[in-house]
Amino acid sequence: MSNNEMKGNDEIFSKVLRAGRRTYFFDVRSTRAGDYYLTITESKKFTNDDGSFHYKKHKIYLYKEDFEGFSEILNEMTGYILNEKGEEVISERHQADYTKEDESEVLVEEQSAKAFTDISFDDI
Repeated sequence: MSNNEMKGNDEIFSKVLRAGRRTYFFDVRSTRAGDYYLTITESKKFTNDDGSFHYKKHKIYLYKEDFEGFSEILNEMTGYILNEKGEEVISERHQADYTKEDESEVLVEEQSAKAFTDISFDDI
């Protein structure tokens, strides 16, 4: 018996959605009792200053008894967002001409603004 079988989380069926720096993994797994559940994992790639990189992962476990409610709320929320804001992505980061330097300039501006407002009473 393999380690996965012993843990009771055999992967049965998987799909991957790549979305820029993020990758979503949808995995059907098996419980010890032989029932199925879904895991959704978001993996986000981060690049260090030295060029190396690492990933941060977040996982959701979704069981059959929650499918209907989860699906209803997910559809309601995504519908609300699309109705309110449309399908166009308005984040600077997602613009066709976006470069990482643009993000650095914003960060420098934010740090400058924070330093300006970081006043202690000792300074007065």
